[in-house]
Amino acid sequence: MTQPSQIKSLATLVALRERVVDKLTAELAAKERERERYRSNLERMAGLCASGSSASVAPMAISLNSALNYGHYKQTVLQMADAHRTDLALHEADMAVTKRALATAASKREVMGQVLAQQQQQWQVVQNKADQKRQDDMASQLWARTQT
Repeated sequence: MTQPSQIKSLATLVALRERVVDKLTAELAAKERERERYRSNLERMAGLCASGSSASVAPMAISLNSALNYGHYKQTVLQMADAHRTDLALHEADMAVTKRALATAASKREVMGQVLAQQQQQWQVVQNKADQKRQDDMASQLWARTQT
């Protein structure tokens, strides 16, 4: 494989790695928004449990059916909140996996970028030497013509 084709291949590989990093970054941002939705839902559920309290009403003014209904309501909201907390924990674990994958992809992209830069520098050195040789040959030919 010639030097320019190696550089082109490495540039393509770097671009592909960059796309992977971009994709994982977008995925992590979407997961972060979802985590915020979970948290805001949990706050609302906590508010529902606290605001529906029957303590603000005189004990004699509440009927037995209302008290039972409120108890079932609060129990259901607490169960939903518990399920949400479990889902949030699983989601945060998934986010941690995505963060690790992003870090790995970014480091691979960085390494490939460094290899590409090194190959480009080496190719530039080869090109500079070839240009210098060509100029030296032309100068030698010109000098030889002027000497005869």
